[in-house]
Amino acid sequence: MNGLGVLGRIRELARGGETFALATVVWRQGPSSSKQGSRAIITADGRLHGWIGGACAEPVVIREAKQVIADGGARLLLLGDPGQFGSVVPEGMTVVPISCQSEGALEVYIEAVQPPPHLVIVGGSPMTRTLADLARALEWTTDLLSTEEFGAGSAGERSMVIVATQGHGDEDMIERAVAMNPAYLGLVASRKRGEAVLGYLAERGLPKDRLDKVHAPAGLDLGKTTHEEMAVAILAELVQLRASGALADVPAPRASRRKRTELPLAEAVDPVCGMTVTPGPSGLPLEHDYRTYYFCCAGCRRAFEQDPDSYIKAVLK
Repeated sequence: MNGLGVLGRIRELARGGETFALATVVWRQGPSSSKQGSRAIITADGRLHGWIGGACAEPVVIREAKQVIADGGARLLLLGDPGQFGSVVPEGMTVVPISCQSEGALEVYIEAVQPPPHLVIVGGSPMTRTLADLARALEWTTDLLSTEEFGAGSAGERSMVIVATQGHGDEDMIERAVAMNPAYLGLVASRKRGEAVLGYLAERGLPKDRLDKVHAPAGLDLGKTTHEEMAVAILAELVQLRASGALADVPAPRASRRKRTELPLAEAVDPVCGMTVTPGPSGLPLEHDYRTYYFCCAGCRRAFEQDPDSYIKAVLK
């Protein structure tokens, strides 16, 4: 996948609501199979699309990308033999030792890319138009739909849905929305009207656990408000819930995700050079004393075969 292919894949993943990481080579020291400006996409399950470097760099970049996705942040990696860099490594850069036979080195910038929140508003009142304008100002993907337009496929589990039909088909719209199981579902109505709508749907046999998630009325309680202020109250509640992580399928803003989450990753260490490798056929597996070892290249595997005990002792120190 070349540069344009990577950009196209970014568009597809964002449209599908999937969080991923984008890795970019910002500097290289030859010989290296990568080039400055090379890019790759890494998904949360560790799939890589594009090109970031050969067998030395790829496992490390995938590992760090999965951490970046979990953290929701970004980091700059310096991959190579630490002896190459001495004391010139800038503050804030993460040095990852790799013992590549080519003796090349890379700087790779990895950033998490989160799809924008998806808001679906059902109704045609002045309040709905104000709410749509405010959400678009936040660069949220926003759909303002009529009751005829709102149906299967309009929303999903990562969506937030606001039903503001002013008493015209509230029950039908909430029933349709409940079937989509959105991350947030709110009804713009008085508390008394909301109880009546949910009570009617409960009598129709809709699951209680789904109905219990409906916010009725939607929005923060700001007291008596104008239509425009009601739109602000609804958007404020959505922003608050998203920032707190209460909407499980809607990624929280990057600034609120500061704590590093250590992920259990399926990796192995080459006992000869100490490089991170992926267990499996590509890791040139070799069994010794009932244990399987993995290697970055055939040269390291041959060295281990000639004197396995010395390398095992070095690893155990």
